[in-house]
Amino acid sequence: MKKTVLALSMMVLFSGVVSAHEAGSALVRAGGIAVVPNTSTDNLPFNVNANAQLGLTATYMLTDNFGVELLAATPFSHEIKLGDTLVGKTKHLPPSLYAQYYFLDKNAIARPYIGAGVNYTTFFKEKVEMPGVTELKLKDSWGAIANVGVDISVTDNVFINASVWYAKIKTKATYKLAGTPMTTKVTLDPTVFFLGVGYRF
Repeated sequence: MKKTVLALSMMVLFSGVVSAHEAGSALVRAGGIAVVPNTSTDNLPFNVNANAQLGLTATYMLTDNFGVELLAATPFSHEIKLGDTLVGKTKHLPPSLYAQYYFLDKNAIARPYIGAGVNYTTFFKEKVEMPGVTELKLKDSWGAIANVGVDISVTDNVFINASVWYAKIKTKATYKLAGTPMTTKVTLDPTVFFLGVGYRF
């Protein structure tokens, strides 16, 4: 039993040495990503639900410790509610670009990191569900995004990843309520959770 444990430990250590997060490496991750909005508004108390989709990230390591990452995902779908009443639905895409700093040595089995950059959120396919409400439209948003995560090597090129983002997303909802033009400022500021598998090129 002890020999088996020792052999497995040596395999893990070896895999961490022969393939590393280092300058020139490209890291691609795919997995489940969940957006959990922290919603607030300036007048009517709208609420936006959470949603999970397929998340994708691509990172290029500029040095052994610094990388640039692009975050993408399949479109998120959200319900917009006023209390328990469904007002409408929308979809959004949140492509983000940010710089990252990776801690520890390039050959470490686990590479925790932090990052910060810019998020662009585009809303589309707004759909009204509440009688008396028409012409719902959400304005696209630019904002800051912060990221923390960790990559843990499994084989020479494969690793698992767990990460969290916090994004600043502010939008304006324009619509007509009983024919009267209305505007509501909506702050979403979601926390985003990701768990997936990565491949190192």
